[in-house]
This record gives sequence, structure tokens and C-alpha cells, in this order.
Amino acid sequence: MLCRLLGDWSDTARTFPAALAAAIGELIDESVLRDGAILPSQRALADALGVARVTVAEAYDLLSAEDLLAARQGSGSRVRSRPGAGLLGSSNTTEGRLASHTGHQNVSIDLTSGALPGLVMVAETLASLDAEDLGDLVAGDGYYPAGLPVLREAIAARYRRDGWPTEPDEVLVTGGAQQAVWLIAHTFVSSGDEVVVEEPTYRGALEAFRACGARFLPVPMAPTGLDVAHLARLLESRRPRLLYVQPRAHNPTGVSMPRADRLRLAELVRRHEVLTVDDSCTADVLLDRSTRSPPWGSLLPDGSVLTVGTASKLLWGGLRVGWIRGSHGAIARLTEARKAVDIAGPVLDQLVTARLLARADEALDQRHAQLTAALDQAGSILAEVHPKWTWTPPSGGTGLWVDTGTDAVALAERGRRHGVRVVAGPTSSVFGGFGTHLRLPYWHPADQFREGLLRLR
Repeated sequence: MLCRLLGDWSDTARTFPAALAAAIGELIDESVLRDGAILPSQRALADALGVARVTVAEAYDLLSAEDLLAARQGSGSRVRSRPGAGLLGSSNTTEGRLASHTGHQNVSIDLTSGALPGLVMVAETLASLDAEDLGDLVAGDGYYPAGLPVLREAIAARYRRDGWPTEPDEVLVTGGAQQAVWLIAHTFVSSGDEVVVEEPTYRGALEAFRACGARFLPVPMAPTGLDVAHLARLLESRRPRLLYVQPRAHNPTGVSMPRADRLRLAELVRRHEVLTVDDSCTADVLLDRSTRSPPWGSLLPDGSVLTVGTASKLLWGGLRVGWIRGSHGAIARLTEARKAVDIAGPVLDQLVTARLLARADEALDQRHAQLTAALDQAGSILAEVHPKWTWTPPSGGTGLWVDTGTDAVALAERGRRHGVRVVAGPTSSVFGGFGTHLRLPYWHPADQFREGLLRLR
């Protein structure tokens, strides 16, 4: 498997050990080789690559010196991922996305993120702030662990407008939705606890629950969403600590559950009294307006559901603002946990988000128009460049769940060597499944999207 991922790793500008170390290091940097993964023995890898054992030994030593491998007698070499670290001159995997594509082969095209460019209204609102707006805020210490009061009220008001009575103290503002999921995981899940997730699911959630030592109970996705019948059978025999679901605009598939299935899911949660996380982050970017409905969490008792939302999908990823809607007790507990992470979030981001939420309907219309046009465009390009790939039009979200019919991990690795980055399906799977799938964000400019697909070909 590692040999397949490495591909043509030799580099005439480096010695064999340095070239091999750099190639393995890039796989670690990009989380293709995950933290804790055990690498083949030196002899086994040397035999597979057709090189001397000393070449592999020196490469492993170089990786160990960079703190990317931990070698233990009798247990092999274990990956130690180091976020943000470069290796032996390899490119930094956190490079920004291109605003446009110049067409040069040495320019990297990043098709890994579904985060959308910001709306014009974000810049307008930022520019409109003046001393009068900020005077009272700056006069204080700026610490609001549960969130800026005006933003908590704006979020609560949005839930109320959607038919779910909510008070500001039932809302915790977080540093984005990823922090929201992380806080929930580390507050309510202990090592060894069982957590039910969709298969596949949002990879950030998998990472958050893995970090807590959770044991996953995956439930497969049907063509119309979570397999509710499978979940019902599972809950008859298991008592999971938590259920993590995305009923609308599921990430990565883009599927939204039909109303009847959402009702059945809610009934299961009530009957089995399982703490449930409703990740509704992509509900603001629905393409199929018919799937829009009151928040799914409103069907459940307050003490049994935590709903995660974000401003990133609708407004701009640069506004690091997410939130959790839950019971008074749960929000108080999560607020204490949040204090241990970063005390409080940036006040200006929260003030701008509060003002922008007052224009949410306008933002929804703009996003719908953008994504509808982009999806039509991306579908045409896919049919032209990769006519054998298959995908189901999503009801929401910013990505396509594409079945390439071939080894997507190897395809992603080849693409990386040709300057295009894509995410293979196994990163969204508990078991490393969906090996033929890619998640492709379709909102990118047409020339950039086309060039990326051409490089994959």
C-alpha cells in the first residue's frame, strides 16, 4: 500500500534516502499517513521498493530527526504527524487557495476545501464599522466566553424565526463549527465510549471523536440519507454515548433526508434517549429549496440534542464564528470547557456576524444563485473530462461525492505530483472505505476546475 502511495518517489536532486524521506513526509503532512500509523519494517519496504535496506534505514532516521516518526524496539516505526511542519524542503500543505488560475503547470490547484469565497456584504459591513460602533466594546475587557451578547441574541432570534423557541443563554458562540464539534466531543465523550456516526461522514467530526478515544458505530448512508432502519436495529442492542448526524445537506454526499425519515430518526432518538449532535452547518447552502424546513433539532427534547451551526458556509470562512444550540445546562458546561481552550472569541468577527445575520435572507438568495450556476458548470466539465465518473446531484453543500471507478487514493497522490490537490473518500470513512470516491468542491472558477480535472486525467 505504501509503495503504491509513494509512486515515483526518486528525485535526481537528492540522495535516495532524502528523496524517500521527503516522499513519506509529504504523505504524513497531508494526512494520507495518519498519526499513529505503523510503517512497514525497513527490510519489507526495501524489498518492495527494490532498494538497499540501508536506504530505508537512513530515510527513517531522517524522518525521526524531523519528529515525524517514532521508532520503538519490537513495535516498528509509528507516524507522528506534526501540523504545519514542512519536511526537508517539501512544500507547505497549508498554502492558500488560488483566486484565479494562470495555467502554469507549477501552480498548485487546491480542490480540497468546500469553503466559499466571502460575500460582498461581508466587506461592506467590515468597512462600515466606526468608533461609535466599537466604543463601548473597547471600553470593556473584550472577554465573552459564551459569545458576544448581541450575536447570541441574533442566533437565538434566527432559531425563533424558524419556529424553534430559543433564548440567548441556550447559545454558545465558538471559533467555527470545527471547534464546536471538538468541544462537544471532549466534553461529553470519554475514551472507550461508543459514538454512532454516518458512514461516510464529515472528516472533521471523525478526527474530533478519535482524539477522545471514541469507538465508532457506523451506520451506512442510503441513497436518501442515513439508513434509519439500520440505526433502529443498532439501538436495540447498543447504548451509545452519542449520535452524530447531518439530516440535511450531508457532508460529504450532499444528501438531505426526506421528511418522513427525519421524523423516524427523531422518534428513535426520543425512544432510546441518546444524546444527539445535529450538525446543520451546510443547511444554509441548500440547492433544493424543497428540503428547507424547521431545524431538525426542534423535534427533540432540549436536553437530548446539541445543534451545531456556522457563519462560514453562508457568509465567509474568514469569519471564524460557529455556535452550539443546546439546553441551559449543556451550554453552561460547554462554556466552561471552551474557557480552557481560548477563553473567548474575536469580538469584531462576532459583531460583524451579528449584523450580517440580519441580512441572512439576502445572503441565502445570493448563495443559492452562485451554487446553482456553479453546479451546472461543474457537471458539464465533469461529463467532458471524466465521462465515466458518476455522481448524484446534491441537495445542498458545496461538494460533489464522485465515484471515479478507480483507486481514488492513488489518483489523489498522482494528482498531488501534478500540482492538484483533491480529497479521497477514505478520509470521510470510519474504516477507510469509499476507496473509489473523491469529494470535489464544485464552486471553483471553471478554468481552474477544468484544469484540475485535466491534471488528474
